[in-house]
Amino acid sequence: MAIATHEPMVTTSPSGDLDELLWQAWKAMTPPEGLRAEIIRGAIEVSPTGSRRHGKVANRLRDAFKEHLDADGAFAAYQDINVIHRGKVYIPDVFVAPEDLDEAPDSEGLGVSVSGVVLVAEIVSPGREAAERDRERKRRAYAEAGIDVYVIVDDFDGDGTVTVLCHPEAAKSKYRMSMRAVYGTAVTIPEGPLKGFTIGPEITAS
Repeated sequence: MAIATHEPMVTTSPSGDLDELLWQAWKAMTPPEGLRAEIIRGAIEVSPTGSRRHGKVANRLRDAFKEHLDADGAFAAYQDINVIHRGKVYIPDVFVAPEDLDEAPDSEGLGVSVSGVVLVAEIVSPGREAAERDRERKRRAYAEAGIDVYVIVDDFDGDGTVTVLCHPEAAKSKYRMSMRAVYGTAVTIPEGPLKGFTIGPEITAS
């Protein structure tokens, strides 16, 4: 199956059961090395894995989350795992879920159920399509999935920003609260296992 990177692949189904069609197509895919496939708001999206800068920031965030979470050991920070929600598939750059992922299994053993995910973080990649995916499509998708906190680290919003979104309204596909800090300042996560954790220049520095 040949799929263009960056652009969503949208497939219509005569039966109208698009979600099931996409789910079966996604399970049959084997993306080439260096690409990953997600199901986001009615489309399979194939995108490249991140750049060196992207990886550095994601690893800093994961390691800092880990240090904060190790205090009680109930939650942990993860990367490169499918997060599954009703036939949708997301691969966040970093996410926080129970330390024992067997507490949040998906029904087919392909990843972790979104029911156990309390925070997701995305590092925005260059390009209009990548930016729209993290700023808009995933923002709505994560709110619909009921994920409590969404963190966006965005090198391409002016001189760079970190946005923390919380209090999802699934029916409206939006978060009720948004806090945004420009690079060089800091923003604090207000709730959940990472309550009080501050994202500042130590995460976003070059």
